[in-house]
Amino acid sequence: MCLQLSIEKMAKRDYYEVLGIEKGADKDAIKKAYRKLAVKYHPDRNPGDKEAEARFKEATEAYEVLSDDEKRPIYDQYGHAGLEGMGGGAGGGYSHAFHDFSDIFGGGGFGDIFENLFGGGGGFGFGGSSSRGRSSNDGASLRYDLHIDFKEAIYGCKKEINFKHDEQCPDCHGTGGAQGASKKTCPDCRGMGQVRRSAGFFSVQQTCSRCSGKGTIIDKPCSKCRGTGLVSRQKSVTITIPAGSDNGKRVAIPRMGNAGTDGGSTGDLIIIINVRDHKCFERSGNDLYCAVPISISQAALGADISIRTLDDRTITIKIPAGTSQGKLLRIKDEGVPNADRSRKGDLYVKVIVQLPTKLTRQMQEAMQEYARAENPVTNPELMTLDSLRD
Repeated sequence: MCLQLSIEKMAKRDYYEVLGIEKGADKDAIKKAYRKLAVKYHPDRNPGDKEAEARFKEATEAYEVLSDDEKRPIYDQYGHAGLEGMGGGAGGGYSHAFHDFSDIFGGGGFGDIFENLFGGGGGFGFGGSSSRGRSSNDGASLRYDLHIDFKEAIYGCKKEINFKHDEQCPDCHGTGGAQGASKKTCPDCRGMGQVRRSAGFFSVQQTCSRCSGKGTIIDKPCSKCRGTGLVSRQKSVTITIPAGSDNGKRVAIPRMGNAGTDGGSTGDLIIIINVRDHKCFERSGNDLYCAVPISISQAALGADISIRTLDDRTITIKIPAGTSQGKLLRIKDEGVPNADRSRKGDLYVKVIVQLPTKLTRQMQEAMQEYARAENPVTNPELMTLDSLRD
């Protein structure tokens, strides 16, 4: 009796208080708060704990109302009384709470929750809404992370890579069965390829572990591949990295992934390009950026200076008289080539005016004479930081 009164009393708490959020919280904040409470108080994580079950129901009820575009404004204006007769809310229990549990637990690492509840592994559908989910005989595509130098990415290169993939078993030709073997309906899933498991009020569909989703098993497995139809092999291949490749670029090599079984197609090998940083140059799109130090006199009077380009050529750039600290000088067509090499981006050189740290006597005398001629202001007006950035 005391427990029932306690549960009823909890159900009357303010829904925003239940989820621990502000009244103006958006849907993402509501969902995040509910996820946290659902994980903490879920009945299957707290077996026999009536208080945890009550709090889980309370949080679910609050989420159902506050995530509903129709119910939330009514609740905000009239409270619990405004929801009476609408279904759900104000003691509605589980009847409407799980209409989008696939959304609530479908992302953000919540697969681990279901692994804990149901023993892990395999795909799952919520409430039986998924299709039969029979596994395909097609082989999986593979990912290979290739690290290349900055210069190699800009101008292109060839790379030999070594990787492992599954090839069709030479003894059974991918069937998985020894000579004279036959296929039989899997007794665990009865040919469906999936089995349904339940925990509490959840019903989860998982790939059958015995037949790996095929719906059939082989009575005499191949001894070489142990019934899988596949054997692991080391592979070496030379690939061409196109000029202008950027960090994260994907290069697909068809039919270099894992082989399929029973006539299934072979997957692809997906190369992910990872570009190492350069000690001098940076990239933005097809443009390159670097910095060059110059002296005070070069900045004030102007000068011609020589710099080395990324491809090790020497070019001369003109420093205009009166060049200020941080000025960007643009050199056309010295950037990243397009894939078709029809044109290049530009090179931007940032000017860094270096102040001398040690002056000779002659330099000191020259500076003093310059200062007398300049007659610098000793009470300058303050400026904003933004004006300095400009």
